[in-house]
Amino acid sequence: MRIAIASDHAAFDLKAELVAHIAALGHEVLDLGPDSTASVDYPDYGYKLAEAVASGAAERGVALCGSGIGISIAVNRHPALRCALVGEPLSASLSRAHNNANAIAMGARVIGPEMAKACLEAFLAGDFLGGRHEGRAAKLSNPAF
Repeated sequence: MRIAIASDHAAFDLKAELVAHIAALGHEVLDLGPDSTASVDYPDYGYKLAEAVASGAAERGVALCGSGIGISIAVNRHPALRCALVGEPLSASLSRAHNNANAIAMGARVIGPEMAKACLEAFLAGDFLGGRHEGRAAKLSNPAF
């Protein structure tokens, strides 16, 4: 599987650890930056990640910032993305099973590297259950206001 990953400066170090972990799991990595800890704007990287997944350049995405909140909001601005902010493996797994999430977000300042790896593994291993969840997940990309 090809996994896109992006962060802001606050999550640069966690991104580096997860890039290595994704590769060690046998997946291809599309690292969308940044390439240093210099201050950047998380929405720019969230939008890059969303476009990579929506275009098919990557099958799933991992978005990181200090809290995970800002970048998850940015990713979810794209109607084709369903990005879940997760902090433990059960939520990561359920985001796939029930919500057909195609991206997860995590906060480098609130999650340690080992928990982030566990969340990543649960997300990548999960499959969408479909069935009763199908219509609900479809509404996430097609809101009826």
